[in-house]
Amino acid sequence: MEHLLVGLVAAGAAALTFFSGFGLGTAMLPVFAIFFEPEVAVAATAVVHLLNNVLKLGLLRGHVDGSVVLRFGFPAMVAAFGGAVLLDRLAAIEPAATYRLAGRAFEVEWVAVVLAAVLLAAGVQELTGSDRISFGRRALPVGGLVSGFLGGLAGLQGAVRSAFLLKLGLSARGFIATGVAVGLMVDVVRVAIYGTAGGLGDAARPGVIVAGVAGASIGTVVANRFLHKATIGWVRLVVGTLLIVVAVALGAGLL
Repeated sequence: MEHLLVGLVAAGAAALTFFSGFGLGTAMLPVFAIFFEPEVAVAATAVVHLLNNVLKLGLLRGHVDGSVVLRFGFPAMVAAFGGAVLLDRLAAIEPAATYRLAGRAFEVEWVAVVLAAVLLAAGVQELTGSDRISFGRRALPVGGLVSGFLGGLAGLQGAVRSAFLLKLGLSARGFIATGVAVGLMVDVVRVAIYGTAGGLGDAARPGVIVAGVAGASIGTVVANRFLHKATIGWVRLVVGTLLIVVAVALGAGLL
């Protein structure tokens, strides 16, 4: 039963987030947390995310913008380490707010408040069609640093990356493929770190992780069949909506 649950969630999340470039990890982490300790759940999520990105890159490799990957991806990988270090320092700071809902306690961290404001602004901009904030390719290294740093700090580098890449004028396929390539670079670093730290040491239920990988693969293949119908305008609608959803969840302390 647990394998079916993980597989179904992974399939649905992979299909729904195929076009946005983020959201699979956010959906999978709570499910894996049911079966594993928190650190193992994080590592298992990273494994599913990495292997799913490998599959997507195989399907879309012909549409990757190599210059964006090089100038955005490598700075993101480096900056992710700095964000992770700062996260340890910020952990000692009192949360911005605490509240209880349905018998559970929730905390709103300051870093989540800041990131929520950024993502909310980006999401509203995408949905309203405003292009008052735009980035040229000269700003790619800076965008990579910001995305990687916030990813290391708050674990949502995919949302920031998608918000940035949408400003580059890429096609729908180019946007998805390039985001996958950059995400894969970060995933390799994450999984290597988790493996070294022992986060993947719990081998008691490898079938659960395999179910997640299989489900995500099925969802990706299904979504890819509809890729020819996607336009960059439709992708902007999906990304903008998800950015706002994630921003609200962050601001409420749900993520």
